[in-house]
Amino acid sequence: MNRQPIVDQIPALRRYARALTGDAWDADDLVQDTLERACSKWRLWTAGSNLRAWLFSVMHNLFINRVRRAARQAAYGTVDIEDIAHQLVATDGEFGIAMDLQRCLLRLPQDQRTVLLLVSMEDMSYAEVAKITGVPVGTVMSRLSRGRTRLQELMDAPARHANPQFQANTVASPLRRLK
Repeated sequence: MNRQPIVDQIPALRRYARALTGDAWDADDLVQDTLERACSKWRLWTAGSNLRAWLFSVMHNLFINRVRRAARQAAYGTVDIEDIAHQLVATDGEFGIAMDLQRCLLRLPQDQRTVLLLVSMEDMSYAEVAKITGVPVGTVMSRLSRGRTRLQELMDAPARHANPQFQANTVASPLRRLK
């Protein structure tokens, strides 16, 4: 087994994992788990087939399993992103735009985010994405379209003001008029 083709895919796997998880540590763990699983299941890969798509499928399945496991374990104590959105307001500048994009990507439904990242960031074909995610090509196209539309809506929406007192005043002021 020549390991160089796998090593060549690590940067793309890290990029995708970082976009999926939104956290560098979790992304590195996901890449490590993906590589371990790929090595232990190497006999399942068909020689001559698309190694990149197979590795991304392994990563996708591991990530989905993690999400499902976390959902089962988080019967209580979960945090809704809408509740902490004021903490996620981006700063000014190019870094701020990247942070805002990351925040908006994390607000997309998982199925839309996965397809959007694989097509846009990893430059995969619809057929490759369909194979990785296990859905028909038409579903990939639909999720991509909905994901792009929703991401554009999120990016265009004005950011909530980061000052909680400002939000409390805007909520309380209509109540004062009723008295």
